[in-house]
Amino acid sequence: MQMSENGKKLLKEWEGCEYIVYKDVAGYLTIGVGHKLIQDELTSGKIWIGEKPIKYRNGLTEDQVMTLLSQDLERFEKVVNENIKVELNQNQFDTLVSFSFNVGVNAFKNSTLLRLLNQNLYERVPGELKRWIYSGGNRIDGLIKRREKEIILWNS
Repeated sequence: MQMSENGKKLLKEWEGCEYIVYKDVAGYLTIGVGHKLIQDELTSGKIWIGEKPIKYRNGLTEDQVMTLLSQDLERFEKVVNENIKVELNQNQFDTLVSFSFNVGVNAFKNSTLLRLLNQNLYERVPGELKRWIYSGGNRIDGLIKRREKEIILWNS
């Protein structure tokens, strides 16, 4: 499965979208929809979007941001597809891609959420999502709101 257009739209809303470099809540230099700049990108001043290196210093266009998001989503779609052993509807899949995009591949793969879901305990997913509201040991209001919205998507 792949994240739906609706899922991408919601992810963009939840992550936020900046066309120029900014610091995320953890202090990482980021651009677009949650694209954390890696060392090579920081050093070169370029991001590979599609087949081309794009200078990002003066910002990205909407099309570049959405293409970059689609590229970034590939690894999270893959981790969900490879690790979920039960049937999912599109909204459930989109929820899990959004969640793994936010918490990271390793956290998702090692989560109680994944273990319970693979035991067919779909009803336990919302409670597990509610646990992931901290960054750097601090409760983050934005994560609380995001998890509430992910739960609504999961249940729809």
